[in-house]
Amino acid sequence: MSLPALDPELLQAFVAVADQRSFTRAAATLNRTQSAVSMQIKRLEDRLGVELFHRTKANVDLSPSGEGLLGYARRILSLNDEAIAHLREHKVEGVVRLGVMDDYGTLIVPPLLASFLAGYPLIQVEMEAGLTSSMPARLGEAYDLVIAMHPAGRGDGEFLCREQAVWATSAEHPVEEQDPLPVALYPQGCLFRRWAMEALDAATRRWRLAFVSHSLTAVESIAAQGLAVTVVKSGTFPSRLRRLSERDGLPPLPAADICLHRAANLSPAGALLADHLRMAISKETPLQSKPRGAPRLRKSNEMVHHP
Repeated sequence: MSLPALDPELLQAFVAVADQRSFTRAAATLNRTQSAVSMQIKRLEDRLGVELFHRTKANVDLSPSGEGLLGYARRILSLNDEAIAHLREHKVEGVVRLGVMDDYGTLIVPPLLASFLAGYPLIQVEMEAGLTSSMPARLGEAYDLVIAMHPAGRGDGEFLCREQAVWATSAEHPVEEQDPLPVALYPQGCLFRRWAMEALDAATRRWRLAFVSHSLTAVESIAAQGLAVTVVKSGTFPSRLRRLSERDGLPPLPAADICLHRAANLSPAGALLADHLRMAISKETPLQSKPRGAPRLRKSNEMVHHP
C-alpha cells in the first residue's frame, strides 16, 4: 500500500491556517478566498485520514495530529523553496569583470574560478591582473569586483586575509651581499615598491633600482637569476627563490590586508562570484608557486640611492 503524497500547496495552506489561527486571515496572506483555503485543508485531511484542526466559532486550534504535522510541513516547504532556489540560481548568467593582483591572478584565483564556473556555466568572468592600487576607484566603470592589497588595518572593502611582505632573491647567489643592493621592483603605485624603498632608506642601506616590470613573473625571474632582490607575499612565496630577513641585512617589511571590493548595484552573477571568492580565499592555505617562464623585462636607468 502506497502512502499518500503531501502536496506543497496543501501544506502551505495548512501552515498559514496554523500560524494565523484563522481561515480568513490565512486566506488573506495567501491571496486566496476563504472557501479555497477551507477546501485545501479538507483535501489534506482526507488524504491523510486525520483531522488537523478543531474548529469553533471563536477559534481554530491545531488538533494533536495537526501539531504533529506542523514541523514536518515547515521542513518540507523549506526544502521545496531551497531546491527551487538552487536550480534557479545555477541558471544565472552574465559577465563579471574581476580585477586582481598578479600573483593572486596566477596562483590563487584560477582554481577558484574553475570550481565556480563548473557550478555556474552561464556566467562569464573577465579577469585583469596587475597593480590594484587604482582599481577600486574604477569599480562600476571598469570592474565589478576587485581583490586589492592595502596596508594592514587600513583597507576598506571586505577583509579576506593578511599577507606578510618579505624579501626574496636567488637560491644560489648571495645578492644581498652586494653594495649597493640591486633591487627588482614594480612600477610606481605598487605598495611593495614603496615599502621596499622606505625600509631600505630608513635602514641607511645603499641600493639601486636595477629592474622594473609590471610582470610579477618577470621580477621573480630576475631575482631567481641572482640579479637582484625583490619583495613578494609570504603566502605565495615562489619555491625557486630564497627568503631573506634581518639576519641577511635586510630591514623588516610591513604586512598587507587583502580585501574584496564590490561595485554598487552588483549583478546577481557578480554577487555569486564575490561570495564564492570571499569564502574560498578566507579559507585558502598559502601556496608555493611553481617556476614559470620569464617574459622580456625592461631595464631601468640605474641609480644608486644614498640614504
